Formats: sequence, C-alpha cells, structure tokens
Amino acid sequence: MTSFVLGGGCFWCLDSTYMQFKGVSDVEVGYMGGTVDNPSYEQVCEGNTGHAEVARVIFDENVVPAEIILDMFFTLHDPTQLNRQGMDVGTQYRSAMYYEDESQKALFEAARDRAIEIWGEGIVTEISPAEQFWMGEEYHQDFFAKNPNQGYCNAVVAPKMAKVRAKFTQYIR
Repeated sequence: MTSFVLGGGCFWCLDSTYMQFKGVSDVEVGYMGGTVDNPSYEQVCEGNTGHAEVARVIFDENVVPAEIILDMFFTLHDPTQLNRQGMDVGTQYRSAMYYEDESQKALFEAARDRAIEIWGEGIVTEISPAEQFWMGEEYHQDFFAKNPNQGYCNAVVAPKMAKVRAKFTQYIR
C-alpha cells in the first residue's frame, strides 16, 4: 500500500472524494505542517498553528496508479488559490503535498507539472517534506458519509466529488 498526504482546502472534500474510488482502502484526515504538537481543529482554524488540513490517502497502486491519485487531487481543488479554497480562507486551507522521500517528491512535482497544462503557471501548491501527521478528531473522519445532508456537504463537498467522479469514471467503486 502507498500513502500520500495532501492538503487541498477542507479535508472533508478530500476524504469523501477519494473514498469513491477503487484501490483506495482508507483516508485519514488530520493536520500537518505546523508548529504545535497534536493541535485541535479549533486551534488549526484560528490560523496560528501553521498546520494545513490534510488527508492521508492510502491506496493500492496495482488498482489505481499513483499518477491518477495525484491527478484527482489537482482536479478536486483549485491549486491557484493561495491559502484558500472558495469561501474557506486561511493558511490551513492551503494547497500542499507532503512527500516521504525523493521518489514521492518527483511524483508530486510531475503531477504539478501536468496540472500546469490545465491551470496555467499560477499554481501555488506547496511541495514539502512530510512532518508529523496529527490525526484529526473522530467526528471529522468520514464526515460526508456520516453527514450527507449537512449544508456544507451539499453546497461544497458534493459538487467536488461529482467533478472528480465525472473525470475518473473508470476508477469508481
């Protein structure tokens, strides 16, 4: 199994989107890239910890290639928005990819380069070494699956899920 830690706005969007696809065995949402040990959601939302909301996507490359997982990432969110996604504003919503080793860094850079063909030269996605992953609170795990009728889920999460589903239909569960 392979895992990538990705930040593309609200972690609920990444979690629910990736869980639709074959080969993805789990998505864990949490925090990375900050200065506070084991931060709470409230601390991260205050914008003072330096953490990004992230998802650790765990998948089988024999079922879904790493490049597809990364292309989904660049389809799911707008990597040209600095420290925001839509109405979600703050450094915790930054576009970020956290690599475990040099080969993962190369995959991430190649994915960003492919995304330039779609988004243009304005991509602001941070590609940084992975740090401590702090697991998010239990109520954030599988949030959309547990709360499909919640307002934010209907207005923001569901359209992003649909956008990725439409582009990667061959990998839908």
